[in-house]
Amino acid sequence: MTAAEDTTGASGDTGTTDVFDVAVVGAGPTGLLLAGDLAAAGLSVTLLEKRPRTAANLTRAFAVHARTLELLDARGLADELVSTGRQIDLLRPFGSMALSLRRLRSRYPFVLITPQYETEKLLERRALSTGTVIQYDCQVTGLRQDHETVTLDVQDTEKADPEDHGPEGPGPEDHGPGPDGRPRQIHARHVVGADGVRSTVRDRLGLPFPGQAVVRSMILADVRLTDPPEDTLTANGTADAFAFLVPFGDGWYRAIAWSPDARAADTDPTSLDELRALTRAALGSDHGMHDPRWMSRFHSDERQVPHYRAGRVFLAGDAAHVHSPAGGLGMNTGLQDAANLSWKLAAVLHGQAPDPEALLDSYHRERHPVGRLVLRASGALVRAVTAGTPARRTARRLGAGLLARLGPAQDRALGLVSGIGIAYPPPPGTRRPTPAGRRAPDLPLADGTRLYEALRAGGFVLVTPPGAATPPGTPLTHHHWATQGRTARVLVRPDGYVAWSAPAADDAETAAAVARWLLPGGRPRKA
Repeated sequence: MTAAEDTTGASGDTGTTDVFDVAVVGAGPTGLLLAGDLAAAGLSVTLLEKRPRTAANLTRAFAVHARTLELLDARGLADELVSTGRQIDLLRPFGSMALSLRRLRSRYPFVLITPQYETEKLLERRALSTGTVIQYDCQVTGLRQDHETVTLDVQDTEKADPEDHGPEGPGPEDHGPGPDGRPRQIHARHVVGADGVRSTVRDRLGLPFPGQAVVRSMILADVRLTDPPEDTLTANGTADAFAFLVPFGDGWYRAIAWSPDARAADTDPTSLDELRALTRAALGSDHGMHDPRWMSRFHSDERQVPHYRAGRVFLAGDAAHVHSPAGGLGMNTGLQDAANLSWKLAAVLHGQAPDPEALLDSYHRERHPVGRLVLRASGALVRAVTAGTPARRTARRLGAGLLARLGPAQDRALGLVSGIGIAYPPPPGTRRPTPAGRRAPDLPLADGTRLYEALRAGGFVLVTPPGAATPPGTPLTHHHWATQGRTARVLVRPDGYVAWSAPAADDAETAAAVARWLLPGGRPRKA
């Protein structure tokens, strides 16, 4: 199954059937990055989105953290995204407490504030350029799988109208319904549900989504300010209200406000007057809020699916985990899910995985604990910033003061929020201590490039001292260290994490280590 094709439905009455290597459901940031990666790896990929092509996606996410920017850098996208937003390198989460992101050992020691649609626009362009078939107005209604294939029942929610297209007809992203508007089927070797908190894929798999609502009736809006605050990021909580303000850098501010007494439903209307009142109660001023371009009321849940993999189907992003907006971790965690899963699917589908099932299982083994950690961290943060009682606010102040005085504690906190400190367990049988499973820093290479530039090829990167031989018959990129005297040999996974490293190893040991990751059977090939 290397290309999409139209065939007659298996039952003869379900319209057309499309065949792909991978079908990704949900064209948010997570689905777009995943689809783009898979298509860039030479797989046939379709991306299914129930929204119309022209529908505006609410810009709920606005923070892009350092680790996500590193992953985008490995795809040649980071610098362009950085140019769309504003960099914040100093955070003041509570009162006078300040955390400097310049402590991060990264090319991107800041949080980028940019609307979610800028991230989506960039990732959509890449997905299309790599050959992804994006199908908008496409609702998944059913899912079945066997030992070889996943079948999706889909219904096009809006008929294609020839008058909506230019003189050349539908563009590459325009896909109308099957014949006579009938439902149709899509077959894929694997399916990924990246379709959000109300995931149809998760529902059709019958997987639970346990958890609870943390904050109810929170107001979200983009507004103009007549009297902007001095701090770039402003947040505070009192017994009566919590409010948060951050600029996009183009004159618009993201405003979030909440009252512990609020009981309104998500569908209830909100107003600028209500937002102003809550902001004044929390911050002492509404800073002259006016001209909101949109407003929404929502609640924040803490939920996580127990299994990220069900046979040939995977869940990623908000379909797998959802948590409070505190820390801006949601979109970033989803994008990092996608980066972890994409290379594993590509390796298996290309026959380059020594143990395909174990590699696919490692997606859940590595990312589920991260999702649980992020859920707990964001929950603790939202409880801290919304502390209503005097005792809780005192505890928050004392904890913040202690954190501000302890450098290692700051580094751990910043490493979690930024993603820089996220690590995976080393492979079974690995002798410790080892850097395997940790994020690989962006070190210079002998040819004048950087490691994350070398990762743009989409595969494993082996970095060795000069003179080391390239393991024969392995699909990887081999580079040498720029720094003289560095003896370590490091194999870096396509997602920028260390697969294997040795302070001193010969060519045979290196070839054996590479084979365990890249060769069917896990044995080195003869030159």
